[in-house]
Amino acid sequence: MSELAVLFQRFDWLSLLDIGLVAFVFFCILYLVRGTQAMPLLRGMIILLVIIAILGNTLNLPAFRWLFQRALPALLLAIPVIFQPELRRALERVGRAGLWIGQPNRHAAGIDQVISIIAQACQRMIERRHGALIVLERATGLQNYADTGVPIDAEVTSELLQTIFFRNSALHDGALIIRDNRILAAACILPLTSSFMSDRRMGLRHRAAIGVTEATDAIAVVVSEERGQISIAHNGRMIRRLDAQRLESVLRAFYQLDRHTTPSRGLKWLRRLLGIQSKTASPAAGSSGSSPRRTVDG
Repeated sequence: MSELAVLFQRFDWLSLLDIGLVAFVFFCILYLVRGTQAMPLLRGMIILLVIIAILGNTLNLPAFRWLFQRALPALLLAIPVIFQPELRRALERVGRAGLWIGQPNRHAAGIDQVISIIAQACQRMIERRHGALIVLERATGLQNYADTGVPIDAEVTSELLQTIFFRNSALHDGALIIRDNRILAAACILPLTSSFMSDRRMGLRHRAAIGVTEATDAIAVVVSEERGQISIAHNGRMIRRLDAQRLESVLRAFYQLDRHTTPSRGLKWLRRLLGIQSKTASPAAGSSGSSPRRTVDG
């Protein structure tokens, strides 16, 4: 008890700040790997380290302690290799957070019209049993994926989308990428997800849609030619069995979140400190004629 009393007497605000920062770092790590394949790996590494530490400190095992001390540097070097996708995703999120300071949402103007066109084109493709994969670029650039396809740089129209994904078209096999409300490229190759798919009937289009949303913040729309259904992938998750009306509602919900998200007090204070004037979207950008819709968990 006396040792605990002495320990608490040494506590000051710097000690509390130190403990709080360490707890915050561990919270961020666990939050980033939540729901990913890295979670079982991280759990196994923590259990292994705890067992090794208990055996090394409680029992007199000099050879085992020597082996652990020599293997620890190699284990630390292996962590970036094992968790490379999660670390990359975390750095991209940090980079996207920097875009919040003083920059308007470039997707706000004209996105309502593009969403209506995509929903209309998907309805026509469902009726004709044509498959499609449409990717909407957001903060993270998709130029490396666009370079694998055929550049188009055209206005988004329902007729053009249906023509590209026509069954006998030369550009139907691949993804179509939309940037700044214009078609950037078609027949693009996307990364496939390595996650377990509960429904074996989902093909390469669905795997590619989930894969690109795992690596970026893009939104992918998939039209299944076999089942005549629409799916939306976002943040590595998929919303399935949608029709054209629900597709339009979900897309508007995602962009309504971007449009109405206000910066935190810390960001407002930083803007004021740096002399950055906050910008708001023009009234025309939000005049879609419909009320804000309920957010759909992606």
